[in-house]
Amino acid sequence: MTQDFYKNRLAARGLKILVPDAGGIETVNSVIYDELCRGVISSVSRKAYVDIIRSLRSNGAKGVILGCMEIGLLIHPEDSPLPVFDATAIHATRAALAALC
Repeated sequence: MTQDFYKNRLAARGLKILVPDAGGIETVNSVIYDELCRGVISSVSRKAYVDIIRSLRSNGAKGVILGCMEIGLLIHPEDSPLPVFDATAIHATRAALAALC
């Protein structure tokens, strides 16, 4: 989420990019690799993610991109105080539409 590849592509489309602070990034990565990749879905981790999303909202975020495929296992639209854009679902939908055209 901090790589220019992602940020620059979104910024080129007029989006202002906010990322969690260092502690938030550490939490996000830890939950992904230590839990979600191992099939562990934790309500404690869900709350931590929601807290990070709330922090981003307080800094002006208007939506949240779930940019790693596993995050959608943990965070659903009804969990988030902001609109959720699940990159996995978006890619899957686009791939299906492309296959049908």
